[in-house]
Amino acid sequence: MKKITKLHQNYSTLIQTLKLPAFNDARGLFVKSFNDSLFKSWGIDFVVKESYFSISKKDVIRGMHFQLPPHQHAKIVFCPQGTILDVAIDLRKSSATFGQCYSEILSAENNKAFYIPEGFAHGFKALTENAMTYYLVSSEYDHAHDTGISFDSIYFNWESEHPIMSDRDRNFPALKDFVSPF
Repeated sequence: MKKITKLHQNYSTLIQTLKLPAFNDARGLFVKSFNDSLFKSWGIDFVVKESYFSISKKDVIRGMHFQLPPHQHAKIVFCPQGTILDVAIDLRKSSATFGQCYSEILSAENNKAFYIPEGFAHGFKALTENAMTYYLVSSEYDHAHDTGISFDSIYFNWESEHPIMSDRDRNFPALKDFVSPF
């Protein structure tokens, strides 16, 4: 399988939508969520340090999350159950695309994954009930460096008047008040 979309290239860093290798037969579906050689052929040199998943109700918005240096991380995100709208925003202050958003529909049906490099905040909206979002992450969680920016300050239309959110996510500072260390 090959990469299907290159959304942005800046300073040798790519946000990419990837089509994960998937195999269907009479038994069902098998999806390969990570293969080092394949990802390197797409220009992604990624070492998995942590992996986790969430299951969200429809209209849940989680984000916009990231970790501060020196514990910043890249993520590979995919949705093996249900459908999500996955969103990333460039927080690299020297980037020509600082503050720009990138989004992709990820679902169990389309077998897409979203590669999000260091220096980007990440979030998603669950478009279906019980949507599972699975993360492969290049650094381990560090509570002291874990933070975010307000989802409604990033100039992105979430198409949700009353999202279900955590108090933590709802109270992140606005993008305009964020001083980027990236």
